[in-house]
Amino acid sequence: MKLDGKIAIVTGAARGIGLGCASELARAGATVVLVDRPGSEELGSTVSALSQTGARCHGIEADTFSREGAEKVVAETIATFGDIDILVSVPAYNRRESFLDYDPEVFEGILQSALLGGFHLSQLVARHLVAREKPGKITFISSVLARIPNARCVAYSAAKAALNSMMQTMAVELCDHHINVNAIEPGWIDTPGERQHYNDETMAAEGRKLPWGRLGLPEEIGHAAVYLSSSDADYVTGTILPVDGGYRLKHCREIPEETA
Repeated sequence: MKLDGKIAIVTGAARGIGLGCASELARAGATVVLVDRPGSEELGSTVSALSQTGARCHGIEADTFSREGAEKVVAETIATFGDIDILVSVPAYNRRESFLDYDPEVFEGILQSALLGGFHLSQLVARHLVAREKPGKITFISSVLARIPNARCVAYSAAKAALNSMMQTMAVELCDHHINVNAIEPGWIDTPGERQHYNDETMAAEGRKLPWGRLGLPEEIGHAAVYLSSSDADYVTGTILPVDGGYRLKHCREIPEETA
């Protein structure tokens, strides 16, 4: 129980990678505040299911892309549990479209969600930690696409690259306060969002093309989040940790010659 007694906030926690992180943090002993968008159809059932495993958790509906929503999350967490130790920020959504056809308003919205959404909540959590003179852990969920150009992902890639840069600047400034700030870069993860675009057959086929032979699972990102949120990672800050099954290396492998 590496996180026993810790209070963790996880955004985007009703499904996918956010849920994988929340579940693994709870499994490691943390009390988890699951945050999802206002009107979320999944948050209530997710909190109920996690509670039934014995986890101590609480759900908050809030627009963390805005300052007001981020303030609500911090205030309600402190009112409910009295403190905050950990933030796992899963900001952003994606809209795939070609660069020439990309809607400017959608582009701005994706930048706002990933960058400003990440900024608002992390700044408020960091201020809380500094005011209480206590160490803490802030982890952002970025993406391998922050460093790998991928067609039809211009806004998402730009937003995640900016998030990585912000994270490292935060890490520099918060070292004196012993607040660790890091990022995880998932590769291709099997999430409900991905299944909106691809069927089972396509997902399985694409997974076989990766060096590890399959797509990643949300809980595998959660395992990395537990590590970075624990005392095991006290000497790790400003780091970008790929958890991608070799996605970055998929074009580096030797291609076997076809046999006759």
